[in-house]
Amino acid sequence: AAVRDVEIDPEGTFKYILVRLQRPGGGEQRDIVRGTKAAEFHNHIFEKVNPEMEKLGYECKCLGGGKIEHDSKDKKIRVFGLSTGYGKADHSVTVEILKKEYTDYEITWSDDKK
Repeated sequence: AAVRDVEIDPEGTFKYILVRLQRPGGGEQRDIVRGTKAAEFHNHIFEKVNPEMEKLGYECKCLGGGKIEHDSKDKKIRVFGLSTGYGKADHSVTVEILKKEYTDYEITWSDDKK
């Protein structure tokens, strides 16, 4: 409960990663979404998330990445693209996680690169 499912920038187009958290020994697991304009590369996001989650007792695995286009004025989020280093995240999973947080948004995904 200490970990939010979604932490993304409130506006703009930026890189994101889908991360699987798991308790050591194969206990409960859940997927979280992290994205920010501050990250030049997808691994910069993971390098920030991983130590934070380890402190809380989770093991992290990056399931892939892509980009998010967040338009807070029109309440739209578009998930697309891929990560060169981690590969493409399953955008349909990302969208389901985003829908829990942004309940009044129109959220779509595609395999488009741009």
